[in-house]
Amino acid sequence: MFLALREMRRAKVRFGLLTAAMGLLVFLILTQQAIQDGLLTSFTGAIEQQSAPVLVFSVDGQRTLQGSVITPPLEQAVRGVPGVGEVGEIGQGTFTVRVEGAADDTDAAIVGYERPEFGAPEELSAGRLPTAPGEAVGSAGDYALGDRVAVVPAARATEAEVLTVVGLAEDAQLQVTPTLFAPWDDYVAAVKTANPDVQVVLPSALGVQPAEGVTPEEVADSVNAAVPDAEALTRQDAAEKAPGVAEVRQSFQIIFLLYALVVPLVTGLFFLIVTLQKSASLTLLRALGSPSGVLVRSLLVQVVIVVGGGIAVGVLLFSPLSQMRLGSIALRFDPQIVLFWTVLLLALALLSAVAAARRVLAIDPIEATTGGGAR
Repeated sequence: MFLALREMRRAKVRFGLLTAAMGLLVFLILTQQAIQDGLLTSFTGAIEQQSAPVLVFSVDGQRTLQGSVITPPLEQAVRGVPGVGEVGEIGQGTFTVRVEGAADDTDAAIVGYERPEFGAPEELSAGRLPTAPGEAVGSAGDYALGDRVAVVPAARATEAEVLTVVGLAEDAQLQVTPTLFAPWDDYVAAVKTANPDVQVVLPSALGVQPAEGVTPEEVADSVNAAVPDAEALTRQDAAEKAPGVAEVRQSFQIIFLLYALVVPLVTGLFFLIVTLQKSASLTLLRALGSPSGVLVRSLLVQVVIVVGGGIAVGVLLFSPLSQMRLGSIALRFDPQIVLFWTVLLLALALLSAVAAARRVLAIDPIEATTGGGAR
């Protein structure tokens, strides 16, 4: 420890620059991770936050509320599958809306539910669930309690459907769009406001509660086996397997892999170069009786201090950014993610120091008397 700190004090600029570079890399990694998580949550947060344990889509809907349509015969077939308990209809549409007091119209996804236990948000961050006509729960960050949101009618003569936000739900967007959860009658009214020619409003999906003693996974498998035109997924699978989720996650994983390669390369090359530059000093220390293990431990202490300091700098830079929003994407500080990257980067950095440690172990004390260095 004494040798490590003494050398770092004598080369403050060199080690300080490496620590700063590591801090910037950590900042970029955490920022990219937060963007990935925020983007995926904005795509499918409403699916994860709704209360139905199992969602049933039509096969043609490709696991999306937007594309799925449940016909009456299909709904009847699902209700008759063994293991299916209670069932509730869920509808979804994207509408042009006007928030009272706002200058411009915006888009909003409205999720309609027949019963609160099948489609309403499972947890609220503020307010309450709707109890009267014309009330809705909005995605937090997009709406505030008391907001009045009017669906823009297709024809001027049509009366606008107005929803008052009485509750807020965190991470409840759908397709990166501000989202409202409303009772079925209000959803139907919104659909007919946007398209007065609609005669019958069909559900986009069915929320299923398993019968007593049956798991959501078993119900999903039973529905898929018994009803070829239906695709049943647990709530988690419906979010994970939504179109585009796997592609987004794969793209970010490639970026994370590149970061994971850069960190050990930078750290390993730095300490290898430093070891080569001070080979004469290390040889002299070995000749004076310093054990090779002490020198290697000194090297590893420097690696831990530099990488640990870089992680601390990166986390400090990321902390204020994690409280912001990038458009509709909410960033978040996740301690588990920070811990994961801390452990991974430290492990990779220590692994990358193996080459420098081997150079230290290869030093022959006899070379101090001949002017040689490490072999």
